[in-house]
Amino acid sequence: MKLTRGQEYDFSRLAAELTALNYHRVELVVDRGELAVRGGIIDIYPQGYVTPLRLEFLDNLLESIRSFNIQDQRSLSQLDFAEINAYQPLPDALTRDTDFRENEDYLLPDFQPGDYVVHENYGVAIFRGLKYKREHSVAGEYYELQFADTQTIFVPLTQSKLLHRYSAGDLRPALTNLSSGSGAWEKAKQKAKTAAKNIALELFNLYRLRKMTKGWACPEDTEQQLLVEADFPFAETPDQARAIAAVKQDMEASFPMDRLICGDVGFGKTEIALRAAFKMAMAGRQVAVLAPTTILVSQHYHNFQTRFKKYALDIQMLSRFHTPAENRNIIKKLKSGQTNIVIGTHRLLQKDVAFQNLGLLVVDEEQRFGVEHKEFIKKLTVNVDILTLSATPIPRTLYLSLSGMRDISLLRTPPKHRRPIKTILAEYAPEKLKAALERELERGGQIFVLNNDIKSLPYWQTKIKEQVPAARIVLSHGKMPKQKLEQAVLDFVERRVDILLCTTIIENGIDIPGANTIIILNADHFGLAQLHQIRGRVGRSTQQAYAYLFYSAAAVLNPEAEARLHALKEFTMLGAGYRLAMRDLEIRGSGNILGTQQSGFVQNVGFTLYNKMLEDSVREVRGEKIEEEQIFRLPAKQENYLPQDYMEEEILRISFYRRIMDSKTAQDVENIEQELRDRFGRLPQPSLNLLRAIREQLNSAKSKI
Repeated sequence: MKLTRGQEYDFSRLAAELTALNYHRVELVVDRGELAVRGGIIDIYPQGYVTPLRLEFLDNLLESIRSFNIQDQRSLSQLDFAEINAYQPLPDALTRDTDFRENEDYLLPDFQPGDYVVHENYGVAIFRGLKYKREHSVAGEYYELQFADTQTIFVPLTQSKLLHRYSAGDLRPALTNLSSGSGAWEKAKQKAKTAAKNIALELFNLYRLRKMTKGWACPEDTEQQLLVEADFPFAETPDQARAIAAVKQDMEASFPMDRLICGDVGFGKTEIALRAAFKMAMAGRQVAVLAPTTILVSQHYHNFQTRFKKYALDIQMLSRFHTPAENRNIIKKLKSGQTNIVIGTHRLLQKDVAFQNLGLLVVDEEQRFGVEHKEFIKKLTVNVDILTLSATPIPRTLYLSLSGMRDISLLRTPPKHRRPIKTILAEYAPEKLKAALERELERGGQIFVLNNDIKSLPYWQTKIKEQVPAARIVLSHGKMPKQKLEQAVLDFVERRVDILLCTTIIENGIDIPGANTIIILNADHFGLAQLHQIRGRVGRSTQQAYAYLFYSAAAVLNPEAEARLHALKEFTMLGAGYRLAMRDLEIRGSGNILGTQQSGFVQNVGFTLYNKMLEDSVREVRGEKIEEEQIFRLPAKQENYLPQDYMEEEILRISFYRRIMDSKTAQDVENIEQELRDRFGRLPQPSLNLLRAIREQLNSAKSKI
């Protein structure tokens, strides 16, 4: 099919013909073979094109053909014609290559119909979606909120800033009773505000105290430091480069470093720790690296040995892979100062371990250590530099609110050449499992097969052996003796095994670049956060990685399982599930930063509102002025909304309403108007009214300053 700008085509027939060419209808086009139709616009990602295309019509006249960016959905360049061939989809599966990451929050709203939300004035409710209503013969849209006892409130669009997604891990909150008259919501809110103020004060005092404590200033980078860094086989990501510079600045300061490096799996935290360890060791002081598992210790030991082999550094590993006599000898060398770098599990925190001149402690996956371990670390490191690594992401807002009080570096940029994981959701069939296994084995890779029922693991081991007889398989689950389990995982790490058949025990911590396929059986039994974490076990190299999410067609799904399956499809298709999964992980990560004592207050008001309270408290403690947020007003006698026939997808309308009401300047509104025009075509009058009203109020507020 060849389409030429300036020619006439029957719009409805063209949309139907493109669907007939195997293009899959979606809300946002991000991958090849996808098609979105809205108003007078058709977005399509044809085979053979580097970017998708946007076809804009005026009635049946093809006015414009533009390429556009999948990340922000904005147009790039004008074309005169487009050639569209039939799309060849993968059979019997749904895949989505693109991982939105940063830009996804920009494209999708922070809550959707069915989510729990918090209204700052009313409390916790379920968001039922946008409701079209006429008030005094003027049409508009409202947020519909359902509280306890099915009490419903229709909230005007202008109160967007008072609405937040409720999240507190897996907790399902109690809905607020609007007619109880007890003031329970106001009390809960006030308690959370007090808790946020207390933690802000505590952090502020700790920060000041640390800045006054005398530490040991590390010398500036040597030529050897630069040579070690030049040996890094990859290009640093911008976030990584910033974090490395911040760590060095901390180490060269006269007070002790206490910096948290927070980033997703495989985003380069270990390289930052390597460079810091080398800098300290070459300056003549000892380094301890603390990791939660023997496997992770073994991996770090191998990495450190490989990177520092040209230099006269004594590097030791303190773990159960050594005999007691070997461990005693390592401890002796630590005390005498012979050992420069030691890497170990919590064995490093035993009373018999002492250092001659410890300069740096690196704590990997701090969240995996108990309270007693952390207390011991505090005693050990009074004047020592501490670098903490965490693979649990934290939200940008928490980072912004605390970064002036706690030293935090956030790694959000994926490494260059890292490919998004192809995620395939399909009903389980033996031939599909066989094809997935053979595909990876034929290219010399390794495979995780995950089934979370220990009893059925031998059954699956037999099945897999029948399908790929030559493959070497090992079992891994939590009921195995610890040393046997560690040996099984080590065999997989060191490529003596092709397939690790396991439970969710592999969810955290290990880095296996050779494993680029993961097969998850009964995927509908998992939560989104867990699926995201498990899926992150693969895709750690430049090779294309695959995640197969199989669910049983035979099972009779209860409503909850069906909802999970629906969420899985969303997880694969739109990126929305990825964001929700990340939110759950963020809550865990924030717990590590704020302390478990805060969890009760987070549960009462939801994480997002608590986060806002914390940000305000931090500003207050630092003596900054807290500006009152502007709540806009809309003229009552004109229609101010985005009509459904202009923007059909409710999820997108919610997103744009939120962004419009969050505008800080008239230019923000102008940018949104241009984007709407680009993505959806000419704006209808109610939409122009809405944008004009907000722009005028922002201009008015500016003129008063």
